[in-house]
Amino acid sequence: MNFAVGFKPMLGTSQSMDNLEKQLICPICLEMFTKPVVILPCQHNLCRKCANDIFQASNPLWQSRGSTSVSSGGRFRCPSCRHEVVLDRHGVYGLQRNLLVENIIDIYKQESSRPLHAKAEQQLMCEEHEEEKINIYCLSCETPTCSMCKVFGAHKDCEVAPLANVYKRQKGELSDGIAMLVAGNDRIQAIISQMEEICKTIEENGRRQKQHLCLRFDSLYSILEERKKELLQEVGREQEEKVQRVRGLIRQYGDHLEVSSKLVESAIQSMEEPQMAVYLQQAKELIKKITDMSKVSMSSRPEPGYENMDRFSINVEHVAEMLRTIEFQTDHAGEDAEPEGGDAAREEDPPEGLAEAPEGPENVGLRPKPASASHGPH
Repeated sequence: MNFAVGFKPMLGTSQSMDNLEKQLICPICLEMFTKPVVILPCQHNLCRKCANDIFQASNPLWQSRGSTSVSSGGRFRCPSCRHEVVLDRHGVYGLQRNLLVENIIDIYKQESSRPLHAKAEQQLMCEEHEEEKINIYCLSCETPTCSMCKVFGAHKDCEVAPLANVYKRQKGELSDGIAMLVAGNDRIQAIISQMEEICKTIEENGRRQKQHLCLRFDSLYSILEERKKELLQEVGREQEEKVQRVRGLIRQYGDHLEVSSKLVESAIQSMEEPQMAVYLQQAKELIKKITDMSKVSMSSRPEPGYENMDRFSINVEHVAEMLRTIEFQTDHAGEDAEPEGGDAAREEDPPEGLAEAPEGPENVGLRPKPASASHGPH
């Protein structure tokens, strides 16, 4: 259907506008919000001036924004819900502005201040019946029409309603929708604030768990370093004992060799003596010394394999496998559960090198996965 444009005074919508105005009243000054409008952490709105007045009254010693001294902030209670609002050194100037409410106020004021003739409704005229105004609404076709179209025209079989009633109903629905959106936006802002707090908590918990994890692994490093030091000392002690024994035998054999060499030299010199009488005077004693020297036993020597240090070999494959399978605990409730096997399980010795692991709080939270097979030290 085609329409011609005419003018007719707009039907009253004061009730819908009044409902909207009630949502835009400041609980302090009881007037419509004045810009800027600030949104409190509890999602209620105040004029910034009203919020500042309450804040100054609750914190008389707080320095103003233009002061050169540094303030530590303050607090006051929301006049709508009594929720405590904590502010930083910026005071109410640190609160977020509610731009949506400010825009709605601008639109409301523009509509309220519009002149009467500007508020006049553009009245549509039916082109098929030029003298007929569009005064009814076809509910079936969802379009405005005139009475003649209902009686004789295209909408004679349709269901219709007065145009003013449909207009008023849809105007109310739109006003309710605006109020619903404002309330929904407040809830969304509250949810966003909650999720931001969750993000901060996650980050803090992550940092704390990283610190705990580092402490637990540092404890393992300390245990390994201490055990390595003990085993190295044990190897060093036996090494020193064996070396000292062998060097003692070397000195003993060296002394024997030196005495024997001197005795051989003396015997050779005696063999060159031309005088038989002189020779016979020396020979008896030399022969006795040579005989005694030859009887000295030099059988002390390290037994075969004495130099072998293989008994100090260790097998750390089972420990390495256990370290590689360290995982986070998933069943905190099962920490105090009795191990399978009862007393026999408790009496099993832990793997070498981990027996001295402290049982303090810094070691709670990490545990190795059960290994499929254990390897004993060689």
